[in-house]
This record gives sequence, structure tokens and C-alpha cells, in this order.
Amino acid sequence: MKRRYVGLAMGALLAVGAALSLPSCGHDQKLTGITVNPTGGFTFLSDDPSLTFQYTATGTYIHPPATKDLTNQVTWKVDFPELIAFSSSTPGLVSPQTGHCGGADISATSPEGTGGSSNIVIGYSTVTVDDPTNPLCPGGGKVAALNVSINPTGTGSVLSVDGSINCPGTCIAQFTVGTQVGLTATPASGHSFLNWIGCTTSTGNSCSITIPTGGASVTANFQ
Repeated sequence: MKRRYVGLAMGALLAVGAALSLPSCGHDQKLTGITVNPTGGFTFLSDDPSLTFQYTATGTYIHPPATKDLTNQVTWKVDFPELIAFSSSTPGLVSPQTGHCGGADISATSPEGTGGSSNIVIGYSTVTVDDPTNPLCPGGGKVAALNVSINPTGTGSVLSVDGSINCPGTCIAQFTVGTQVGLTATPASGHSFLNWIGCTTSTGNSCSITIPTGGASVTANFQ
């Protein structure tokens, strides 16, 4: 019986010694991956009112397993700085450079953090700057519909400068996004022109509208 107790005591001492010899998980926590969000990238449009976009970075760790927000700790870079600029005050905030279009890779890097290791962990996403009015840009030369309405029906007509809209009759036409379309309203006999709804600018019975990416609708009101 005494020999058995001695054996159990020695086993317990060995187990304690082995546990003490293991590395500290907290000290050796290791960064294994960085996810840049959004992972699918973002597209700036020339007619998009939003001129900035916020990227974030999330780190994945082991020893012990964990995820952490690294947006303010990683080093942010872009492979085409003439296309995209990073904010000097807000990490991960980007804005398009004027006069350029195309695609670029966004990267976020950080040391893996194990015992002074110099290994670097990196995560990627993409960004696109698109001018839909420029056929040389990604997605450039897009078209969208302009829909003209006359209110009330039969009280007048609307003609576009290029003749593609002659309403009533032809009240919908396709234009390249970014095109400036001129419209003129003419009242029918016994009626007068009242106002426009939906124009970019208007003066009297003349309307000018710049075609946005999603198309546009304009109404000529008569009385």
C-alpha cells in the first residue's frame, strides 16, 4: 500500500512539473489572420454623394483563440495611391483621388506577435473608382432611362433638345449616365406652363437634368 501511495505522489509531481514547463498562452498569443471588411470591396461612383468609405480589420488569434478589432493597430496601404488616399487621422478611411479611375488592392498588415517574431500577417480587400460617364473606366459608358410625364395629361408637350423625347408620344429615352439633357415644355392651347419637378436646374419652361446612374423622372406641370 505504501508503495502505491508513493507512486501516485510521484505522478502528481511530474504532472505539475509538466504544466509549469508549458509556455504561457497569454504571453505567446499569435495572430494567424486578418480579415479586411468589406471583403468584397467597395466602388466609388463619380455621381455618388459619399466621397469616403471606412474599411475595418479583424484579427484572428490562437494561444488562446480570440478575435480582435485591429482597425487602429494595423498598417493600411493601397497599391495605387494615385487612385485612393487614406485619411491621415482616421485609420482605414479612404477617399478617391480626383481624375482617376480603376481598381486597387487595400492591405492591412501586422506582426504575428509571438516572442518577438518578425513574421507579418496580411489581409486584403479591393476598391474601385468608377466614372460611369467615361467609357475608359470600369463600367463606364452606362446608360439609364429618363422618364418624362405631363401633368395633367393633354395640357402640353415636352421636347428634348436632341429630339429623343417628344412627349406625349415618346416619353422615355435612354441616355449615357452623366449626360446633361435639355427639355422644353410647351403648353397646349388654352393652358399655361406651371413648373417642373425633377430637374437639376430649370428656368421658365426650360429644364436641364444630368442623368444619374439609376435614371431619372421629370414632370412638367401645366394648368
